[in-house]
Amino acid sequence: MTTSRRSILVLAAGAAGALAARAADVDNSAIGKPEFREHKATYGLVYRLPKDVTDVLDNKIYPTLRQRLVALGLVDEARTFNLQHVTVVHIHNADPATPARMLKALAKVPPVLGLKLVGFYNTEAAKGAGAPWWFDLGVEKSGPGYTEMMAYNTVATAALTPLRDGPLPRCTGPVYASMSDAAKELTRTVGVSGVNVIKDGKETASHNPHNTLVYSMTRYDDRLQAAMKTVADEMNKLLPEGISTQFRDVSIVEIGFMGNVLREFYRISLADGTAFDTTSGKSVKLGG
Repeated sequence: MTTSRRSILVLAAGAAGALAARAADVDNSAIGKPEFREHKATYGLVYRLPKDVTDVLDNKIYPTLRQRLVALGLVDEARTFNLQHVTVVHIHNADPATPARMLKALAKVPPVLGLKLVGFYNTEAAKGAGAPWWFDLGVEKSGPGYTEMMAYNTVATAALTPLRDGPLPRCTGPVYASMSDAAKELTRTVGVSGVNVIKDGKETASHNPHNTLVYSMTRYDDRLQAAMKTVADEMNKLLPEGISTQFRDVSIVEIGFMGNVLREFYRISLADGTAFDTTSGKSVKLGG
């Protein structure tokens, strides 16, 4: 284990105490209801995709992908606004002061991450739930950059999920009912599935970092599953080797119901930990 990885896991273990202390303040009543929780405001910590990646996607993938979506009747999906990114963690809180509190809660960021984005695939929020579902580009699960990314997810989850006011809306209702027991436990304890936590003294590996290209609430029936599998196969032929890149910063952003990034508040450098307000351009302080 690297010194950097060891240090962030120590931070995560310490933040886990704060997580437990705040659990009583969180309203989980929406979890067991048949409908989704009302979405008011979701915020996230994400890696915005660098220009070398977005240029490839914009030139080689999106033109054909949008044609395929429109042909399938997925017009809204082809038009959904999104700042392209790989998620660290999302939380729901109606309080507009939440992004500033997130900045204060972050004591550390990972080093610059060397990664490869490769492999297009479709995924549901929970198998059999029907919606939402996404069309994603994966992150290669090997190398020091991936290892650091996974360790930092554990830290950020412990630091930020105590700020939630309840579960992420898209993890409630029909999605929660269709989740695995492990995913249900994460939703109850941290408000969102698919994240890493310290459990029984060990780091879990639930997080699956990826970039999402399509967000959809259209029913993911057998016809659509087959059609989107064909789309994934086509996109993988267009970009068989993936895209190697470096993530050099991480951002605090506002998120739509399905996870698309709507706007950015703060950007933090992975090179030196400095941060700035993306609206004013003024420097801000990371951590409390």
